Amino acid sequence: MTDARDGSRSLDYRRWQRGRIVVGSRAYGVATKSGLAAHGHDDPGTLMLAEAVVAALGREATAGGVVVSMPSGNGLVGAVAATHGAAAVWMTDRNVIGAEASRRTLEQMEITTGVDVRLGHGAGPLPADLVADIVAIRVVPERLPMQQLLHDARRLLRPGGICLVAGANAEGAKTAARALQQMFGSAHVIAQHSSHRLVSAIRPESLPPLPPELESEYLEPHRFHEIPVAVQGFQFTLFTRPGVFSWEHLDEASAVLSELLDVSLGERVLDIGCGAGALGTLAAWQSRTGEVVMVDADVESVRCANRTLQAAGLSNASAVVSDIASAVLDQRFDVVVANPPFHVGKHTDLEVPRQFIRDAFEVLRPGGRLRIVANRTLPYEGVVQDAFGQVQTLHDGRRFKVLGAVKP
Repeated sequence: MTDARDGSRSLDYRRWQRGRIVVGSRAYGVATKSGLAAHGHDDPGTLMLAEAVVAALGREATAGGVVVSMPSGNGLVGAVAATHGAAAVWMTDRNVIGAEASRRTLEQMEITTGVDVRLGHGAGPLPADLVADIVAIRVVPERLPMQQLLHDARRLLRPGGICLVAGANAEGAKTAARALQQMFGSAHVIAQHSSHRLVSAIRPESLPPLPPELESEYLEPHRFHEIPVAVQGFQFTLFTRPGVFSWEHLDEASAVLSELLDVSLGERVLDIGCGAGALGTLAAWQSRTGEVVMVDADVESVRCANRTLQAAGLSNASAVVSDIASAVLDQRFDVVVANPPFHVGKHTDLEVPRQFIRDAFEVLRPGGRLRIVANRTLPYEGVVQDAFGQVQTLHDGRRFKVLGAVKP
């Protein structure tokens, strides 16, 4: 059971809260905040994984073994492994909020040795020679990123090692279970609860060949999908990866905002939630001599955005990992552009886009401009009005609207 001592939502987006989760007979204090998956509600998948890791560490074949948890989320699985005799625990998460939550959970639990949290997708940031006894995977909804995690588990595990996979059926847990069975030769559902399932597989001495449907060129981490973009007389290539928002095409909302983008020569621009960098790249081309900074909580998005800039030959822009604008709150900009997400996992969380607007106001210089695109049904006008004292509708389309404001 999870609770948040300060409530499931805080007026201060950056305020970390402490949740309480009981695994077996022990209570764990986990770090949580808006923007983190499972914030404010229980996640049966993570709890199933934690309990399964305890059971796996109790087996003679895997007792005192090396545990890998990915994505680490709030760090519960890693903390449980560390307190149940794991020799070493490695945690990875491609989202900076998840990686920070995991570090804070370990700190709250006073777990300081034998644990390592790294920002990145799957095994990408882990040592190349790492061998694991247990790999615990929380299902992610996107097909190829999930396949990547399973491929990584297949590579990391020693023969006899255990792969544990848990998540909601609505997130693709059934598909992940089938893929796990194909990759390891056999897999078994060992628990089901609240439309979630936990699946286990033991890594055999000889791995079966992969079927064609589980192979993809994008499982190679340096392979990018290339999308040609032409907007306002500027042509460039958008480089994307699975799991990055709208990775197979330029999304309609960004396309709408890009046609209205009005950056002047030399202006300093911030693109919040940049994804693969479409808006920020256009802004860098329009600004020419001005600096453009792109930020995103997803490290893969940042990698793609920098690759997009490099291919476009634009040296006046860069992308960095950031929880909304937290990495640049000490800087000031002439223009802020944003196409904010309003889902965290499968749940709607409007606190995240609201903070996009608050952060935009904080980093804009007086006279600076906000340009934000959103689904036309989302109620952002009031937040913009509260922050800026006024709001303009620059575009009101069938599906999307573009709002603008000037900092007084």
